[in-house]
Amino acid sequence: MDVDLVPVTAANWRACAALRVRPDQERFVSPVTYYLCLCHYGDVWHPLAITRDGVVAGFVMWGVDDDRSRWIGGLVVDAAHQRAGLGRAAVERLVERFAAEPDCPGAALSYQPANTGARALYASLGFAETGEVEDDEVVARRPFARG
Repeated sequence: MDVDLVPVTAANWRACAALRVRPDQERFVSPVTYYLCLCHYGDVWHPLAITRDGVVAGFVMWGVDDDRSRWIGGLVVDAAHQRAGLGRAAVERLVERFAAEPDCPGAALSYQPANTGARALYASLGFAETGEVEDDEVVARRPFARG
């Protein structure tokens, strides 16, 4: 399986906008169109398409916080592509990318407390809940060892 993170462009934004999670997951994420608007009209988030063998199968966005940590947000894997490791692969690739940046102290993300799937995935990737809350979501962080 070849999973890549590629910029959202005029050629693939419609495929990103068409992504849909399972009905039982809709309460945990916003529609990708909302995330695309945050990226386009705000000054924080940067959108990426998650592709599998060249096909858009998911979406994720990232941003830089005041302390230079990198935030991961808006992770969506289309229902037809779930349970294949795409979400895990996307977060792993982002963490690798961020860890290679010398000014980046770590990665952060947030999720709904009831989203047990996200909580388990992120914990297995080294993210630990901090006690911080962002809106109605718990924050988890993964610091990078520098030395």
